[in-house]
Amino acid sequence: MGSFLYFIVDGLLGLLVVAIIISAILSWLVAFDVINLRNQVVYSVAHFLDAVTRPILRPLQKVIPPIGGVDITPIIALLIIQGVRQYLLPLAFGPIIAVLH
Repeated sequence: MGSFLYFIVDGLLGLLVVAIIISAILSWLVAFDVINLRNQVVYSVAHFLDAVTRPILRPLQKVIPPIGGVDITPIIALLIIQGVRQYLLPLAFGPIIAVLH
């Protein structure tokens, strides 16, 4: 049971990493006018990704200002998420997995 919970949490964090990366790339494409938010599909995808990544990125954006007009909070968020996945999840789930085995 503990291994399954670890798998689910790790998978959700992995999906969050992918969502942040796609959201950042999509924002660049919109900023450089490669794609347009007037397209309903693009708007829907951008709105969904914003809704998913906003709870992670907004608190960081309040603390870290843009550097030279570039928002670096996605990079900081990715580093934090990867640190959690690599170091904190095994520490948190290690005892649970050991007890349940």
